[in-house]
Amino acid sequence: MSFPKVVSREEWLAARRQLRAAEQDAAVARDLLSAQRRALPMVEIDTDYRFEGPEGEVRLLDLFEGRGQLIVYHFMFAPEWDEGCKHCSYLVDNIGHLNHLYVRDTSLVIISRAPQAKIAEFGARMEWNIPWYSSYGSGFNYDFHVTIDESVAPIEYDFKDRAELEAAGETWFMSGEQGGLSVFVRDGDRVFHTYSLYGPGNDLLHGTDNYLDLTPRGWRDTGEWRPWLRHHDKYDI
Repeated sequence: MSFPKVVSREEWLAARRQLRAAEQDAAVARDLLSAQRRALPMVEIDTDYRFEGPEGEVRLLDLFEGRGQLIVYHFMFAPEWDEGCKHCSYLVDNIGHLNHLYVRDTSLVIISRAPQAKIAEFGARMEWNIPWYSSYGSGFNYDFHVTIDESVAPIEYDFKDRAELEAAGETWFMSGEQGGLSVFVRDGDRVFHTYSLYGPGNDLLHGTDNYLDLTPRGWRDTGEWRPWLRHHDKYDI
């Protein structure tokens, strides 16, 4: 690797103080952005979505488990695949203990189109204990634009339609399974959609990246996106 410049302790301290000022400015901007996100309007969900869980069929409302907020990670795992997406797996590996969400009246679940049997097998292999449901047979993935099939619904991903994706050169987002996250709140039995993010927006959820960005090498690679990435049980370490 190419190492940073070697300087005296005094020069390092001056540079670090300058960077600290930039970090503080970025933190203020981040807080303002978070406030805008929280203030987004919401849309009531009037579709009776059904999912298959370990104990059988459940509704979207059931996924809250009595809490007021629900975060859904749309995990890329097509019915015909033998294992889940390695990038989605990396994200799930970065999810902390769910009690820290539960105490804040918030549930978190994973949803994929793969059948429940495949989900259970892969989840056990990854040693995850996060609630994971199958949306196979429902329109949920298509309605939230994380399964792209033009024969089912018009192409849309990351709030871009077919023409915008083609113009941006992002044609790989125009078919198949895609990653994303959606947030819901409930008022009694009424459920509302408040937020979704897609694609590179998911980087916000990668805690490992934040650790690596504290180092000289960082985490970003040239060329292929995270060429080093594997399912965590496939590294040769």
